Amino acid sequence: MQRFMITDASDVVRKVGKRILSELDFLVSEAGDAREALAHCQVEIPDYLIVDAGMEGALDLITNIRAMPNGKDVKIYYCVVEADLRKLMAGKRAGATDFLLKPFDRKILTAIFGNRAVAA
Repeated sequence: MQRFMITDASDVVRKVGKRILSELDFLVSEAGDAREALAHCQVEIPDYLIVDAGMEGALDLITNIRAMPNGKDVKIYYCVVEADLRKLMAGKRAGATDFLLKPFDRKILTAIFGNRAVAA
């Protein structure tokens, strides 16, 4: 089972994302801030990670994960509220794999990740 972490300050966003992704057969963990996410990743690095762009330390979190052993293998989705080119470029420079628009729902998460949970 592939590991997935959702890092977002919003409890609601994390809970909704966790429920949907768990139903897609991911083993999902949550972090409410960048420090907590980094601590989790130092113990067990996920296969997929959603990082809220509005969270303090989001770009540093991505950079720090990329510097970890096996950190280059993590698929990191930088979650933005709007398609702001500056924010997207900053996420890409930090090492984001791709982007995800917020708010996301079951349809979006299933379309992006639905076939990936069993692909490992």
